[in-house]
Amino acid sequence: MLSMLVGDPQADRMVPPTGFTARLTVITAAIMAFLAVFALALSLAAGRLADRWGEELARSATLRISAPAEQMADQTAAALRVLETTAGVASARALSDDEQRALLEPWFGPDVPVDTLPIPQLIEVIEGDPGFDAQGLRLRLQAEVPGAVLDDHTRWRRPLVEAASRLRLLGWTSIALIFAAMAAMITLAANAALAANAQVIAVLRLVGARDSYIAQAFVRRYTLRALSGAGIGMLAGLIAVALLPAAQAEGGFLTGLGFTGPGWLWPLIIPPLAAVVGFVATQAAARRTLRELS
Repeated sequence: MLSMLVGDPQADRMVPPTGFTARLTVITAAIMAFLAVFALALSLAAGRLADRWGEELARSATLRISAPAEQMADQTAAALRVLETTAGVASARALSDDEQRALLEPWFGPDVPVDTLPIPQLIEVIEGDPGFDAQGLRLRLQAEVPGAVLDDHTRWRRPLVEAASRLRLLGWTSIALIFAAMAAMITLAANAALAANAQVIAVLRLVGARDSYIAQAFVRRYTLRALSGAGIGMLAGLIAVALLPAAQAEGGFLTGLGFTGPGWLWPLIIPPLAAVVGFVATQAAARRTLRELS
């Protein structure tokens, strides 16, 4: 590892310090690291979203009461009594007219006549620990409050959590593809540099240089180029992510594509990973090309 950092001045002379392949490696590593930061932010944000949706929907349920206006108050009171005596229910409360109007406002506008419309009464049910038996509660409600329908949000929770989980998987898959593309580009750049220095390599072999000595010079130079380019791209990506809008309830997921707390440390692994990719790709390219030049 020390030899990789310090290098050999004599061996470094055979690797062009500037030129097309040098710029290509640094620029490619920077662009890929920039994209990897956003893919990582997407993956972490999707994970937070899946956890939040799962927790919020899992510990709440909704009881809907449909009854004639003159029976609504009695059935609501009866439903609340049933919920108060149900094991696993932490709390239950009937939503006010203003709260129900707020729920309908996105679809019907701000002036919904809740008092004159036959709108069911909604009761918010907060689940305790370890939770309640939804099927048993439905049977009790069916017997005591015929107009009550329990929705434990299962049909809503499962697709949302699954979608967020797949989005997280897509983010990690994108990161893997980004590093694969980086490896391919570094391999092409290293092959081009080795082929361009074929005559120098032939002379070095004549004076007794081993292929491992020649390969190490190329591996070191391209590993450091990948590391430096990825570091630049990572910093640019962090600045771009920091400039994104902060998470807001109105914006939902689209305003939460950032890092939170210790999550800001995750992008720091991108430059070392890029260096590892550059090391492996250049070493494989050097061995193959030197074998072909033999």
